[in-house]
Amino acid sequence: MNFNKLKQAEEAFLNRYPGGFDNPEMVEIGKKHKMDKMIGFTHACFEKNNFNQPDLIVDNMIKVVSRSSMVSVFEKPKFRDYVISLSPPSKLLLSQGLDFLLYGNEQQGFEMILDVLKNGKLAKWSLMTICQTYFRPDFDVFIKPTTTKWVIEFLEIDHLKYKPTPTWSFYEQYRSLINEIKSEVDPSLSRYNAAFSGFLMLSMKDY
Repeated sequence: MNFNKLKQAEEAFLNRYPGGFDNPEMVEIGKKHKMDKMIGFTHACFEKNNFNQPDLIVDNMIKVVSRSSMVSVFEKPKFRDYVISLSPPSKLLLSQGLDFLLYGNEQQGFEMILDVLKNGKLAKWSLMTICQTYFRPDFDVFIKPTTTKWVIEFLEIDHLKYKPTPTWSFYEQYRSLINEIKSEVDPSLSRYNAAFSGFLMLSMKDY
């Protein structure tokens, strides 16, 4: 881990955008993501009591994916069409997987969702991580392949090797990395993990 690069990136970013993500320019850029609105919407969609209704949970997953600015426009209709076409047992499995991921055994939930999406050739990092990104924005991470690979290379993280097929092991390790390094920078850069990743991405473009 190259902490010098992290601190240099922090200094450069704050010099360019005083106040970090509270800087007016960054506030304007951030409006398109509607993070606070999406966080509130996701919490309402995935209240614990809602998991008694698998069809509702599955429909709400489609809504979260469709409304997210972080998911590719190409992936949204594919996800929607595939999930709508699932059999009742598969919808139940998808709902139960998200229940575990958000409220119980995370690894089990992650792998249940992965099994369902694999069958539709939709086991994409973005689709595997978007719901928890909004549900626990200061803890969970959204994995965007290009950004993730850049972060690992830029900060010289030797123990992590990105692979396109999602795995719980990588997710857990990358989440731990992000939560560790964000504690080393100014709080204005790390209100949400998605914003912190945005800071890293923007900073790396200058190197």
